[in-house]
Amino acid sequence: MLQWGMHLIKRLCLAGTIAVCGTAASLATEQPSEIPAWLQSHVGEGEGQIAQVVLQRARALYLKKVAEGVVKNPCYFAMDATHPHRGGSGKRFYTICEADRTFRAAGTGHGSGRNVKGANFGNGKECVKNFGNAQDSYLTTGGAYVTAETRTLFKGYYRNSAKQEATLVRSFVQFDGEGETANARERDIGGHAAVLLRQIRYRYMPKSPYANENGCVPVGNIEDYASGRSNGCTSWSWSNAEQIVPLMKDPTTIYIYPESEDIKAVAQDISARRRHSSSRPYWNAACLKQIGAPKFWSREQLEPMLARYRKEPEAGPGRAPTCKK
Repeated sequence: MLQWGMHLIKRLCLAGTIAVCGTAASLATEQPSEIPAWLQSHVGEGEGQIAQVVLQRARALYLKKVAEGVVKNPCYFAMDATHPHRGGSGKRFYTICEADRTFRAAGTGHGSGRNVKGANFGNGKECVKNFGNAQDSYLTTGGAYVTAETRTLFKGYYRNSAKQEATLVRSFVQFDGEGETANARERDIGGHAAVLLRQIRYRYMPKSPYANENGCVPVGNIEDYASGRSNGCTSWSWSNAEQIVPLMKDPTTIYIYPESEDIKAVAQDISARRRHSSSRPYWNAACLKQIGAPKFWSREQLEPMLARYRKEPEAGPGRAPTCKK
């Protein structure tokens, strides 16, 4: 049970906008389980809806971090990684802003996993079977996160649909985690648009503000992989990222379902042939039918294996790429 004092409410009001103040004041008198009626109307397991357990946990995390003074953002986020991706159209990433009573569901990618000698923990494009928090595993890890800094990086030049030269500048929102997600920064886990450059080569453009010490810039073919997978990050379509990233300017919470204990509980129920048990932890039925049973791979399981088969880069000082003048 969260008990808030007036000193906390005053601190939130003084630090932000009227909307933030209103949110803090209204939430101060309720319990985390008391979901407002307008928000409860979005609860369900259909397309564009959020499962009850996902919302409850996301909201409890947000209220906890607001009470601790870590978060003042009027919006918070959640992801249901048990929901089908459906080629990027599966709406399983949720933006919740209680101050103005807005709820929005959007598509997001999941970790691809890997197939290495000794273990295959790869995921298909549609549903996630394998989860984990090992370094270099490319797996999604469920649990609590708080957004941190946003890094906007130049990726290179490409030809746009009008056959004109354009720059790909992509923002990356770093996530900080706790518990099993505590190595999020170490794994470089965050959120970004699902766009990158392929077939990169270097062109001599010394007058470009992005040119390296040799006057070269990367040039490539742009690829939108919103319908695909990620390296474990939360990835959105370019248009969705343009709406979501600005809302993360101020720190806020992101809760990703399922956590390792949820995964293990579902797997145990399936193993014991209790697939349809009413007490079984939530899992999207369509994906559960597709994957059979989920699996959580711990750092202790995977990291020694990945370290053994990882291809180390060649030793030597890094040099700026060169190109022909």
